[in-house]
Amino acid sequence: MTVGAGLERQPIERFLSGSAPGAGAVVDVRAPAEFQQGHIPGARNLPLFSDEQRAAVGTAYKQQGRQAAVQLGLELVGPRLGELGAGLQNLAAESGGAPLRLHCWRGGMRSESVAWLARQLDLPVLLLEGGYKSFRRWVLTQFEQSWPVHLLGGRTGCGKTDLLLALQQRGVGVIDLEGLAHHRGSSFGSLGLPPQPSTEHYENRLAMALQPLRGASQIWLEAESAQVGRCRIPAGLWRQMQQAPLLEISRPLEERLSQLVAVYGVQDPQALLEATQRIARRLGPQRTAAALEAIEQRNWSEAARQMLDYYDRCYDHELERLRRSDQPQPLGSHDLSGLSAEAAAEHLLQCGAIEAAVRRAA
Repeated sequence: MTVGAGLERQPIERFLSGSAPGAGAVVDVRAPAEFQQGHIPGARNLPLFSDEQRAAVGTAYKQQGRQAAVQLGLELVGPRLGELGAGLQNLAAESGGAPLRLHCWRGGMRSESVAWLARQLDLPVLLLEGGYKSFRRWVLTQFEQSWPVHLLGGRTGCGKTDLLLALQQRGVGVIDLEGLAHHRGSSFGSLGLPPQPSTEHYENRLAMALQPLRGASQIWLEAESAQVGRCRIPAGLWRQMQQAPLLEISRPLEERLSQLVAVYGVQDPQALLEATQRIARRLGPQRTAAALEAIEQRNWSEAARQMLDYYDRCYDHELERLRRSDQPQPLGSHDLSGLSAEAAAEHLLQCGAIEAAVRRAA
């Protein structure tokens, strides 16, 4: 009998459908570097090999063949069987007895070997058919499907992300492109946020975020450029965003300045200086000097005022380009002066702006 005999293997859709509460943990047994590059969101990494061990086994396979690679793998894993077993038992306890969902890259020997160990410990497991590779194929197909995308636009500091999250709390379909990327989309966008995921893992997060919205009449996203920091929006989704109707919001300058001060005034001044210097060529020498001086003096409002001149010109240029193109025209502008994100969301819902956008898109 082979190691993998009798193990239940599930195709990707069925494997992911077990992500509801009460389902067993997804256990990724690939090496840490593979996991870091991208993984199924929510998965736990219990690597069979370290990065160095994986490289050594791969080299043995190429140079000496499968049998030598398997033998080396056994020698490397043997001393760690107890550690791996304890890890499996801890994950099983967290899963409340539900089968652990295991996978490696292709659904081959690594996941089968860990599944064998789990069964020796009387722990129920199932495997992902085709491994993480099949998950990646599924991810990329999601962005080629048609989604009812609508965009929320507005100048920097209008609070678009806060508004989207407030709409989401009220049952509107929303994808937070910036939240998933850990970036606010400007030279300053990474300040105070966790490290960005790789573009591969950003795609994984986006695909999983889209799934609960299947069948929705509308999905709202912030109008973004093709990249959010270093994370590139998938080409299929980006094409749909390029053709999506756009609802614009506006706020007076002083409110926008207050919003930016609240977000960036608590950041490390040195990081603010460095971010400003990165866009010095675009700001121009006079505004750059004024912004740097304001930061040195901790005059956050004045620093933000200098930045907004540049970002407003960028936004206005993009809006003018949209008006001259054959893309869907903006759905109108809503002045949200004096309204919190929650009050603004209620306003847009009550005045019918959200539903009107859907009707016009149809």
